[in-house]
Amino acid sequence: MNRPYQDIADLPQALPVFPLAGCLLLPRAELPLNIFEPRYLAMVDAALASDRLIGMIQPLPKTATEAKPSLFGIGCVGKITRFAETGDGRYFISLEGICRFRTRLEREGNGGFRIFDVEYQNFAEDLKSLSESDAPDRSAVVSALRAYAERHAMRIDWDSVAKASDEELVNSLAIMSPFGVKEKQALLEARDLRDRAAVLVAIAEMELAGDGSRAPLH
Repeated sequence: MNRPYQDIADLPQALPVFPLAGCLLLPRAELPLNIFEPRYLAMVDAALASDRLIGMIQPLPKTATEAKPSLFGIGCVGKITRFAETGDGRYFISLEGICRFRTRLEREGNGGFRIFDVEYQNFAEDLKSLSESDAPDRSAVVSALRAYAERHAMRIDWDSVAKASDEELVNSLAIMSPFGVKEKQALLEARDLRDRAAVLVAIAEMELAGDGSRAPLH
């Protein structure tokens, strides 16, 4: 159980999924979650009893005729690496992102949560270490962060920014960003870290060119 995944063939072909708008999980990044709805408590229980894997995915806006919302086609599977009970019926968990997936058919489930057949064929690179060719334009990312921070009077620990790896910096900013559902999905679906950094900078620049009304990065 406590080992890195080496190949997409090692990943399950069906996943319980947690649809959560504006929530982003990326490969090799960590996402803390506060679980309180009964169906998702059941989902965590089921994951802990098996391979500890949960698929994070964003829902599309629900229409009046839908019994349950449709989902974006791409999400990211994460492993539960931390788990705590709060004593008041909630769980605190942390997911470590492993690999993106594409949903296929939805399965019938009996725990109240949704289960999908999934495939990973286009995302095998998520399991590999980054190479020098994957390096993003770090200076552009930092410049965008600096401009965003100045616009919103944010205090940034620039020493921590300097010490962070390229991947830690880009993924942390993508996850913590206050951008909308479509922008978050674009960050998830970016081909690699270099492209994700470029998308992050482009979105930040568009936000700065607007009225600046969106909440600042946390």
